[in-house]
This record gives sequence, C-alpha cells and structure tokens, in this order.
Amino acid sequence: MNTPLHAVSDRIGPGSVSVTRTGDRTYHGMNERGDQVLIGPPEAPGHFTPGELLKLALAGCAGMSSDRVTARRLGPDYSVTIWAHGTSDPTEQRYSAIDEQLLLDLSALDEAERATLIGLMAKSIDRSCTVARTVGPAIDLTTSIDGSPIH
Repeated sequence: MNTPLHAVSDRIGPGSVSVTRTGDRTYHGMNERGDQVLIGPPEAPGHFTPGELLKLALAGCAGMSSDRVTARRLGPDYSVTIWAHGTSDPTEQRYSAIDEQLLLDLSALDEAERATLIGLMAKSIDRSCTVARTVGPAIDLTTSIDGSPIH
C-alpha cells in the first residue's frame, strides 16, 4: 500500500489516528505507529466502511478483553472467531443494534466449567472493553458466547 501524506498534528500521541482523502469518499487511515487501513464505501475494493470498522473495533475489543481469562482455561492456542452483526438504519443514519457472536469450542468443558468460563469472559468484556463501554449506552449491544447470550 502506498502511504499518502498525512498532515502532521502537534497533538499526535498514543491512540492518535488520522485519515487522508485518497479519492471520492475514500480515505487512507493510519495510527501513530504507521499501521494502515483503507476506508470507503462498500463498492470500493479493499476498503472497510466506517460501520465495518466500528463493528471490527467492538469484536476486536471483546476478543482482547476476554483473551487472557479464556487462554488460562482453554490453553494458549485456543481458537475463537468473533463476529459483529448489524446494519445501520438508513432513515436515522445510525446503528441502533449490533450483535456480537463469540464462536469457540467449549465442548471439552462440563456444564459447570462452561458456565464459569462464559461468566468470566462476560465479566472481562464488561469490565475491560472500552469500545463496548463507550458505544453500549447508545446502541442495543448484545453478545453471545458459544451460543449463550450474556447481555
């Protein structure tokens, strides 16, 4: 990816991100570490929409928040896929609901161990997921782990 020139701000610090216009409704996003993402409408190949990035942030935050507690119980090489589903309301131009789905195999656990792990994962997400804590009050955010709704 060829990095477009991002104007420098005197406020750049940890957590800072920027977008630079690359064309009609398309942007190049970058964090202060230089990592990159393309942002644009669904018809722009290789680009994420802002809504997709919001859902990725929610899914990634849920995964990162529950990672250590899950790895302690399932092992460091456990596998999980996290989906965030939802479309914006075209009339209101906002997301009113997003459904997170953590898919992982808990079949090796008995029912009590499964319930304990799901509870610990839910607490970790509730306590540590900054993105969900930020957007959760504004939208109906539901989450399920291995098919069990947690909120």
